[in-house]
Amino acid sequence: MDEYRIAELVKDRYRMRSIKADDNVLLNDRTIISIESYEHSYLDNESISNHVIGYVNYDITNYVSTLEFPMLRKSDFIPYAYLHKIGYVIIGDRPFGPAPLPNLKYIIYCIKTYTRYEFEDRLVIELVDLDVAANNLNLPKIVSSVLGPKLLSKSKIIEYTERNRIIESTISQKLFAGHTWDDANRIVYRYFDENKRDLSKEVLKISEAYERVFRPYRIMFDTKTWEPVLV
Repeated sequence: MDEYRIAELVKDRYRMRSIKADDNVLLNDRTIISIESYEHSYLDNESISNHVIGYVNYDITNYVSTLEFPMLRKSDFIPYAYLHKIGYVIIGDRPFGPAPLPNLKYIIYCIKTYTRYEFEDRLVIELVDLDVAANNLNLPKIVSSVLGPKLLSKSKIIEYTERNRIIESTISQKLFAGHTWDDANRIVYRYFDENKRDLSKEVLKISEAYERVFRPYRIMFDTKTWEPVLV
């Protein structure tokens, strides 16, 4: 299933009001359900976890920087997703459910704007390939250094201290034009939402690095006409 078809599916489910706030999962190539529905279904049929190919986070925002750089919003999602894909389960942190997700391929953000000038009535959908992003974020090496190189023969619960070390190691890398994840997020926020235009050159470099790291597919829709508009 290509990125365009997934984005169209997410858009259509949004229009049908079947995408819930926060956490949802994409099953196979045609169904999006809330994490609550997924967890309930898992209790009856554990094999459902093998059908999860995407994680869909839905949110609303009044920040232009969030529309421009969705993947900088939450720095723990891709490490969490990668851990679930390779067989680890993070207990107590809900987004990816109670079991490994061996076929998880896409991280998808669906973001709707509040009323804000020229960005009114916009829906941004951005997809990244989890394997591509994980490799560019050096997650295989980071996870191996924290948890050991041995492949899992069955799922394993990860400890909070280990989880935190993996996340900290990931976000502290200076992959965004010499900036860490959090610093890059602050810079784009200051530029877009605080109008600090002297940061334009730095934001351009961060944007180029963002494209290299995540290789995102993004599309923005006008929610009045449901036609694509320039991002």
